[in-house]
Amino acid sequence: MGEDEIAAALSFFKGLADESRLRILGLLAERPRSVEELAAGLDLRTPTVSHHLQTLRRLGFVEMDQEGTTHRYRLDLRRLQDLSRELLATDKVRSLAAGDADAAWERKVLRDFFSGEELKEIPASRKKRLVVLRWLAERFENGRRYSEREVNEILRRHHPDVATLRREFIATGLMQREESVYWRTPQPPQD
Repeated sequence: MGEDEIAAALSFFKGLADESRLRILGLLAERPRSVEELAAGLDLRTPTVSHHLQTLRRLGFVEMDQEGTTHRYRLDLRRLQDLSRELLATDKVRSLAAGDADAAWERKVLRDFFSGEELKEIPASRKKRLVVLRWLAERFENGRRYSEREVNEILRRHHPDVATLRREFIATGLMQREESVYWRTPQPPQD
């Protein structure tokens, strides 16, 4: 989601994040009304209702028609539905958290389980363990074949239980093994 889309989403939700504005929309969903009718129906002062109507008009939720000296406000239900459908589409909502949040979570996992480059413990959680294993797998060059002794030497720099880490590399598909020769797989597995 781009910055403009995020700004639009924030405006949409801020516009609806007020009890009085929601109640105004509810009354206008029944029929068009004047400021005075809305104020009486909501037990609010007319300047307060006017302020909320101004916000709702700016967002495109409400339109104003003039009947002589009276201004009548009506709900633009179609605009409200279009905006909510657009902003609440699954792909849009998902894009709000994707990317940066995933990378931030992985950085946190690495901070939690590493002291410098030393792995303090192998995570019990499969998802966290995979983050740690992917980091360790990056210590191996793509396309290069390693003897078991070389794999052990590299892993021992980070954690003493090299046998478990080797088994986990194979089990998760991060590395392959044939007759005590190891190599990284081309594409690391995702969660």
